[in-house]
Amino acid sequence: MKNEHFDVIRSPLLTEKATDLREKFNQICFEVDPRANKKQVSDAVEKIFNVKVAAVKIVNTKPKPKRLGKYSGSSTGYKKAVVSLKEGSRIEIFERVS
Repeated sequence: MKNEHFDVIRSPLLTEKATDLREKFNQICFEVDPRANKKQVSDAVEKIFNVKVAAVKIVNTKPKPKRLGKYSGSSTGYKKAVVSLKEGSRIEIFERVS
Protein backbone atom coordinates (compact mmCIF):
# COMPACT_ATOMS: atom_id res chain seq x y z
CA MET A 1 0.00 0.00 0.00
CA LYS A 2 1.35 3.40 -1.00
CA ASN A 3 1.66 6.17 1.52
CA GLU A 4 -0.38 9.02 0.02
CA HIS A 5 1.18 11.62 2.32
CA PHE A 6 4.49 11.34 0.48
CA ASP A 7 2.65 11.69 -2.85
CA VAL A 8 1.15 15.04 -1.80
CA ILE A 9 4.42 16.67 -0.63
CA ARG A 10 6.95 16.59 -3.46
CA SER A 11 9.86 18.58 -2.03
CA PRO A 12 10.70 21.47 0.28
CA LEU A 13 11.52 24.81 -1.30
CA LEU A 14 14.83 26.13 0.01
CA THR A 15 14.96 29.61 -1.47
CA GLU A 16 15.99 32.87 0.14
CA LYS A 17 12.36 33.95 0.51
CA ALA A 18 11.39 30.59 2.02
CA THR A 19 14.22 30.89 4.53
CA ASP A 20 13.02 34.36 5.57
CA LEU A 21 9.46 33.06 6.02
CA ARG A 22 10.72 30.20 8.18
CA GLU A 23 12.83 32.43 10.42
CA LYS A 24 10.37 35.33 10.83
CA PHE A 25 6.91 33.74 10.69
CA ASN A 26 7.45 29.99 11.36
CA GLN A 27 6.22 29.10 7.85
CA ILE A 28 7.59 26.30 5.66
CA CYS A 29 7.30 26.20 1.83
CA PHE A 30 6.77 22.98 -0.11
CA GLU A 31 6.27 22.03 -3.73
CA VAL A 32 3.10 19.92 -3.76
CA ASP A 33 1.13 17.79 -6.19
CA PRO A 34 -0.94 19.96 -8.58
CA ARG A 35 -4.13 18.11 -7.61
CA ALA A 36 -3.63 18.56 -3.84
CA ASN A 37 -5.86 20.81 -1.77
CA LYS A 38 -5.22 22.61 1.54
CA LYS A 39 -6.65 19.84 3.71
CA GLN A 40 -4.48 17.16 2.05
CA VAL A 41 -1.35 19.30 2.43
CA SER A 42 -2.14 20.00 6.09
CA ASP A 43 -2.72 16.31 6.87
CA ALA A 44 0.44 15.27 5.02
CA VAL A 45 2.68 17.77 6.86
CA GLU A 46 1.21 16.80 10.24
CA LYS A 47 1.71 13.07 9.61
CA ILE A 48 5.18 13.24 8.02
CA PHE A 49 6.82 15.78 10.36
CA ASN A 50 4.71 15.24 13.52
CA VAL A 51 3.85 18.95 13.98
CA LYS A 52 0.65 20.99 14.31
CA VAL A 53 -0.38 23.11 11.31
CA ALA A 54 -2.13 26.45 11.87
CA ALA A 55 -2.89 27.39 8.23
CA VAL A 56 -2.03 26.52 4.63
CA LYS A 57 -1.83 28.91 1.70
CA ILE A 58 -1.52 27.54 -1.84
CA VAL A 59 -0.08 29.35 -4.87
CA ASN A 60 0.02 28.13 -8.46
CA THR A 61 3.27 29.42 -9.93
CA LYS A 62 3.13 30.06 -13.64
CA PRO A 63 5.77 28.88 -16.11
CA LYS A 64 8.28 31.58 -16.99
CA PRO A 65 9.58 32.11 -20.54
CA LYS A 66 13.21 31.05 -21.05
CA ARG A 67 15.61 31.39 -23.98
CA LEU A 68 18.82 29.71 -25.01
CA GLY A 69 20.12 31.43 -28.11
CA LYS A 70 17.49 31.22 -30.82
CA TYR A 71 15.53 28.53 -28.98
CA SER A 72 12.73 29.60 -26.71
CA GLY A 73 10.62 27.66 -24.28
CA SER A 74 9.38 27.92 -20.75
CA SER A 75 10.17 26.59 -17.32
CA THR A 76 7.65 24.28 -15.73
CA GLY A 77 4.96 25.69 -13.48
CA TYR A 78 4.25 24.08 -10.13
CA LYS A 79 2.01 24.33 -7.09
CA LYS A 80 3.53 25.80 -3.94
CA ALA A 81 2.15 25.49 -0.41
CA VAL A 82 3.12 27.83 2.43
CA VAL A 83 2.41 26.02 5.69
CA SER A 84 2.11 28.03 8.92
CA LEU A 85 3.04 26.03 12.00
CA LYS A 86 1.47 26.59 15.42
CA GLU A 87 3.43 28.21 18.25
CA GLY A 88 6.08 25.87 19.61
CA SER A 89 6.02 23.57 16.56
CA ARG A 90 9.29 23.26 14.67
CA ILE A 91 10.59 20.95 11.98
CA GLU A 92 14.10 20.07 13.14
CA ILE A 93 15.49 19.19 9.70
CA PHE A 94 14.84 22.74 8.44
CA GLU A 95 16.54 24.31 11.47
CA ARG A 96 19.90 22.89 10.34
CA VAL A 97 19.52 24.37 6.82
CA SER A 98 20.45 28.04 6.84
